[in-house]
Amino acid sequence: MGEVLLPRNEVSADDAVGGMVEVFLHTDSEDRPVATRRMPRAMPGGFARMSCVAVNAVGAFVDWGLTKDLLVPFREQASRMQTGKSYLVHVLVDAATQRIIGSTRIARHLDRTPHAFRVGDAVELIVFRKSELGWQAVVDGRHSGLLHADRVMRPFQIGERLSGHIVAVRPDGKLDLGAGPPGRGRVVEFEDQLLAELRARGGFWAIGDHTPAAEIREDLGVSKRTFKQALGALLKRRAVMIDERGVRLVD
Repeated sequence: MGEVLLPRNEVSADDAVGGMVEVFLHTDSEDRPVATRRMPRAMPGGFARMSCVAVNAVGAFVDWGLTKDLLVPFREQASRMQTGKSYLVHVLVDAATQRIIGSTRIARHLDRTPHAFRVGDAVELIVFRKSELGWQAVVDGRHSGLLHADRVMRPFQIGERLSGHIVAVRPDGKLDLGAGPPGRGRVVEFEDQLLAELRARGGFWAIGDHTPAAEIREDLGVSKRTFKQALGALLKRRAVMIDERGVRLVD
């Protein structure tokens, strides 16, 4: 590429000829290559929640962390974007222009080739759409899967990132997902959550086997089964004790 401009306002007193600096390359308002020390909210190929700052005749512009806002052309908008609202945006290099653009048509840019996921695999998820069945999510930055509404304990926000696991791989290769770590890992994670909640309540909570499952789900975001498994593990550790009134921390 040859020489690329690093603007004067991004040059520090410690910089010297021959020195190494880490920069991100993009184009300025006149499509000239330019370097910046700032890093965008997402690199090409990545995803990030971004706020729409302007809309004009060519598309919408979102704040992706650089001085020049990122264009989301109309053809790459799942629905017409509005100034002031936030969207999950996929950053990519446009094949026709070789410019970096954004897209809210998330599913269009996911990998449709066969995957190698197995039931129980831990994965990283980014929620990108709500459907009648639940929430669709990007799986490990490449594939798509579904968090079924009847398997989750709370609603999700578009663009929310969370740890998850593979619940099932269907014959057609589609993925059913679960939130949190698989199996015993979810219980272990919840043990710490339950202890923290007890401490916050002064060491006692009027909760137990008598508590309705719906109340446990609302207060803690887990099933009653997970609650009972975690409580049993804490009893074995002698971290808590149970009486007819509820659960108490052991000093």
